[in-house]
Amino acid sequence: SQDMVLGLYYITKGKRNTATETVRGEGKIFYSSEEVIIAYNERVVDLHAWIKVKANIRNADGLLEHKLIETTVGRVIFNQHVPAEVGFVNALLTKKNLREIIGDIIKITNVPKTAKFLDDIKQLGFRTAFQGGLSFNINDLIIPDVKEELLENAKGEVDEVWDSYNMGLITNNERYNQIVDIWSRVDTRITETLIKELSSDKQGFNSVYMMLDSGARGSKQQIKQLAGIRGLMAKPRKSGSTGSEIIENPILSNFKGGLNVLDYFISTHGARKGLADTALKTADAGYLTRRLVDVAQDVVITEEDCGTLRGIATTALKDNEDIIEPLSDRIAGRTSLHDVYDPISDMLIVSGGEEITVDIAKKIEDAGIETVEIRSVLTCESKRGVCVKCYGKNLASGNLAQKGDAVGIIAAQSIGEPGTQLTLRTFHVGGVAGSASVESTLAAKFDGTIQFDGLRTVTIENNEGEKTQVVIGRTGEVRIIDTKNDRLLITNNIPYGATLNVKDGQKVHKGDVICTWDPFNNVIMAEINGTVKFENVIDGVTYREEADEQTGHREKVVIETRDKTKIPSIVVEGKEKKSYNLPTGSHIIMEEGDDVRAGQVIVKIPRVLGKLRDITGGLPRVTELFEARNPSNPAVVSEIDGVVMMGAIKRGNREIIIEAKDGVQKKYLVPLTRQILAQDGDFVKAGASLSDGQIAPFDILSIKGPFAVQEYVVNEIQEVYRLQGVKINDKHIEVIVRQMMRKVNIVDPGDTRFLEDDLEDRFDFVQENDYIYDKKVVTDVGDSTKLRAGQIVTLREVREENSILRRNDKKPVEYRDAKPATSSPTLLGITKASLGVQSWISAASFQETTKVLSSAAINGKTDEMLGLKENVITGHPIPAGTGLREFESMIVGSKEEYELLQTTREAMAFDEEE
Repeated sequence: SQDMVLGLYYITKGKRNTATETVRGEGKIFYSSEEVIIAYNERVVDLHAWIKVKANIRNADGLLEHKLIETTVGRVIFNQHVPAEVGFVNALLTKKNLREIIGDIIKITNVPKTAKFLDDIKQLGFRTAFQGGLSFNINDLIIPDVKEELLENAKGEVDEVWDSYNMGLITNNERYNQIVDIWSRVDTRITETLIKELSSDKQGFNSVYMMLDSGARGSKQQIKQLAGIRGLMAKPRKSGSTGSEIIENPILSNFKGGLNVLDYFISTHGARKGLADTALKTADAGYLTRRLVDVAQDVVITEEDCGTLRGIATTALKDNEDIIEPLSDRIAGRTSLHDVYDPISDMLIVSGGEEITVDIAKKIEDAGIETVEIRSVLTCESKRGVCVKCYGKNLASGNLAQKGDAVGIIAAQSIGEPGTQLTLRTFHVGGVAGSASVESTLAAKFDGTIQFDGLRTVTIENNEGEKTQVVIGRTGEVRIIDTKNDRLLITNNIPYGATLNVKDGQKVHKGDVICTWDPFNNVIMAEINGTVKFENVIDGVTYREEADEQTGHREKVVIETRDKTKIPSIVVEGKEKKSYNLPTGSHIIMEEGDDVRAGQVIVKIPRVLGKLRDITGGLPRVTELFEARNPSNPAVVSEIDGVVMMGAIKRGNREIIIEAKDGVQKKYLVPLTRQILAQDGDFVKAGASLSDGQIAPFDILSIKGPFAVQEYVVNEIQEVYRLQGVKINDKHIEVIVRQMMRKVNIVDPGDTRFLEDDLEDRFDFVQENDYIYDKKVVTDVGDSTKLRAGQIVTLREVREENSILRRNDKKPVEYRDAKPATSSPTLLGITKASLGVQSWISAASFQETTKVLSSAAINGKTDEMLGLKENVITGHPIPAGTGLREFESMIVGSKEEYELLQTTREAMAFDEEE
């Protein structure tokens, strides 16, 4: 298929006349495609000549119009095969383009026509690739001239970093991070220049560039290694440790120039790691797919509309205002929950319950609407499976889903399949490290006026003697307000330790720098002027001195101590006393007795950089999320909004007290080895982390509720795949998350048949509560012989019994209202969710067979045979597609048979009447 793509790319590429090269027939005008082809066959025009021709072309409104267009001879030949109703396709064909064009053709025409089109372009593509005679010459790899200059500059920068390290101005970690950063930047620059030079060589007819640009073979990464520099390499490491370090000396040679022995040796690391990884990771990905299929196998579309009133609010996915995934992509193919109106013209764009097509999604986005509520599988109220409206478009066919579509298995495979691909992708690049240059500035995204909110700052003099503002609070925000209408445009969090470049109320333009910070270190700063005193900073116990071989400069690095009573901290004594705990791994840059000023850095905590996130980091992360495991170092999270107070130190833990407005207090213990993110007197919101680390999904569920945790899981999983450049539609992940949240935990069973702390199906729980809603519980039977104490009865039964008893002057029955059960939502991992399904056949065929079967036997369970798996096992048709149970009584016949049946039925009815 790659040759095909290459052939079609070649035939649709244009060439102009130059001093060295003449293109026959450039600029000629033809009245029809036929004339062009005659001219081409008579060798009057070249294949790549730019000509003008009259053709039917689609305009902006999607209508065909006949007009003169500039195109190439090759494109005219390609368009001979395009169905007439589509119009003239005037584009350079790449792999990506072709997909879109084929999609459009299917939309405009039908499947048979598209199939014919595909067959024809297959022929054309192969023929052109063969005639074009594309070959690969070593001279096609052009090494950019600026490479040497860029490398010289980079070497200079690296030497400067080494100098400042040797003088003891920066720590070893900072030096390493800065060097890696310099090389990644050079790497990117060389790659950009290389691609630019290749694209201009021979007017873009450089064979290597054509392979890359058409999307047939090769990536920028690979071409960079052939003709640019191989770049930074990953260090080999023992399995199990996450993230790999980067060797700080990059390979500056490329494959065209050849590697020297040392370079070659470093390169073998990556190649071997790739092959070993591939073998190991395929198993993991396969197992993930199996678990996903198992948890979602019985999600089938069972009804048209479940009638729910709920949905999820969807916005564009942003990372600090840069849009990662636009709103239109996220809502296309879904059903809108409410009517959506254009905010300016008040025109109805889409009414509630209608499908949002790609065009409507574009309209919504263009209208400036930021949030749309859509129906989602997560809120679907179908008891079994899901409904069409909540699922939306079936992405396989491009039409609305139908009853009987096995969307669960589609979802599981859509998530699992890239997993296998991703694992195999690490070794193409052969261990070349991809480290992103780190953010260290915040720039204004809009023009407007700056407004500070809750910023605590101090003024200090920097090295140049200029006065600057430094932020010493952690919850400060900077807002940009629209100058014209006082509307809030954006709110940015300002990191602790950042240097401000703007003042409150100042006007800024888009792109102005608001603040800068040290990208390689977290810092602890003095908040008052005073003298440094150490507490429990003991050599060999709570810190060790690390001397640097190169510089002899000594540094105190805090280590973890066995003795929990000795907590290293620094006290700054001035007008008042301020104490700062030292987390493990921090570098103390002050000596005891030094004078410090407010805003001066006293401790640096190196940030861990240069960790490679290849999907090996990714697959375990996906598994961790789907299994709802708590991360290895979870953050301590506040459960309420309130003000932070630092408490005492208990057993090596710092107590943090949060007091809400109504006086409710919550206490948390944070190990002193962790960095505490909140400060005395800060106001925190519920769900904010008080210490570093990842937030556990369980905490999100208990604090912010089920919607927040669903959104979190979906976005986090998408994040892992996005890093690999894999697109998965949200709805697939939502189907799985829905299955993870099927069960609820019974908090108080009330008068229902549940037991406390039981896991029950959400819908069973609702059903049981509906049943008990208007029932009564007998508290005292009186003289009744019919009822028992504790029996659940209807009001009518009690009244009837009591009227009989009263007539006989006997003591009536006393009763109370029945109490419904209460529950809390839970998030189960996919393994646990699969084992907890109602069907024991399905669970037993998954894992822990003996346990499942014995517990099913003890409980005397029956299997309703509603899912797919149990039916496959017992050899029945599966309840999906045409095997849906409600289709069983249908007979499929021809029109003639139907008419024959009708007439006999009418005749019989006529006979009966007589």
